[in-house]
Amino acid sequence: MNRMRNIDLIKNYTSKMINEQKIDIKKNTQRNNTAKKELKTIKPSTIDTMARNVLFLCAAASFLALLLITVYILVMGTPIIFKIGIINFVFGKEWNPTPASGEPSFGIFPMVIASFFATIGSVLAATFFGVATAIFLAEIAPAPICKIFKPAIEILAGIPSVVYGFFGLVVIVPLIRTYIAPPGNSLFAGIIILTFMILPTIINISEEALKSVPYEYKEGSYALGATCSRTIFSIELPAAKSGIMASIILGTGRAIGETMAVILVTGNSVQMPKSLFSPVRTLTANIALEMGYAFGEHENALFATGVVLFLFIMAINIIFNLLFNKNTAKHHNQNNQSRSSSAIRQNLMQLFKRRHIKHDETQKT
Repeated sequence: MNRMRNIDLIKNYTSKMINEQKIDIKKNTQRNNTAKKELKTIKPSTIDTMARNVLFLCAAASFLALLLITVYILVMGTPIIFKIGIINFVFGKEWNPTPASGEPSFGIFPMVIASFFATIGSVLAATFFGVATAIFLAEIAPAPICKIFKPAIEILAGIPSVVYGFFGLVVIVPLIRTYIAPPGNSLFAGIIILTFMILPTIINISEEALKSVPYEYKEGSYALGATCSRTIFSIELPAAKSGIMASIILGTGRAIGETMAVILVTGNSVQMPKSLFSPVRTLTANIALEMGYAFGEHENALFATGVVLFLFIMAINIIFNLLFNKNTAKHHNQNNQSRSSSAIRQNLMQLFKRRHIKHDETQKT
C-alpha cells in the first residue's frame, strides 16, 4: 500500500511540476512581450534616430549591391541558357565557342566537375589540417610556440593569390610531374594550392571558436575524470561547432571563387578529369580566360557560367545552414529536456527525503 501511495504521489507531483513549468514559461514570455512594447513606446533621441538611419542605409546598400549583381548576371546569362537548353548547357561535354566551321557548342559539365572536385578536395583537406591546428594552438601549444605560429598564419592569409599560383607553378607542378605523374598541371595541384589558401581562414575562426567555449565545461569534464583529449573531442569541439562550421563555409566560398592561382596550376584543359592528375579547367578560370575577347553568344555563355557558379555557391551555403540549424535545434531541445528533467529529479529527491524523515520520526515515536 505504501508503495502504491508513493507511485501515485510521484505521478501527481511530476504532473504538478510540469504544469508549473509551463505556467512559468508563459509568464516569462508575457513579461518579455510587455518589455518589448514598453521599449517601442520610448521615443528615441535625435542622435539615436540618425544612428539607426545610417545603419539602415549601410545594410540597405549591401543588400542593394547583392540584388543588382544577381539581377545583372541573371539578365545577361539566362537567355542563352534557355536558348541552348538547361540540360545541354549544364550537362554538355563540349565547349567550343569559336569553331572554325559549324555551330558553336557551349557545354560546361567538365568544368562543373572540375570545380566540384577541386572545392570538395581542398575543403576536406583544409578542414582536417585547419581544425587540428586550431586545437593545437587553442588548447595544447605553449605561449612561446603560439607567438611564432600565429604571425605565420596571419602572413599566410595575406599572401596574394597570384603568389600562391606562382609558387604552385614553380614548385608543386614540377614535383608532381617528376615524382607522381606528368604533366604536373592537374586537378591535384589545384587542390593543394586551394588547401593552402583556405587554411588560414579555417584555423583563425576555429581557434577563436574553441577559445570562446566556457571554461566551466572543461572543469566539469576534468572533474568527472575525463582526459584532455576526451575533453577536447567530446566537449569542446561540439560546443564550438557553430564557429567551426562558419569557418568551413567561408573557406568553401573562397575555394569556389578562386581564379588566378587555379589558372596557373590546373592546365586549363576543357576535358572530363580521368584522374586527380589530369589537366582541368574550373568555372572561374573559364570566365577569366575568355571574357577579354568574348562577344555575342560567347559572352552570354560566360555570364551563364556565372549563373551556374552563383547557384552552386548558394546550394552549398543552404546545405551547410540546414545542417547547422538542424543540429542547433536538436542541441537546444536536448538541453531544455535535460534541464526540466534534472529539476524534476531534484524536487523528487527532496520530497522523498522529507517523507523518509517523517517515516523515521513516526517509527521512533
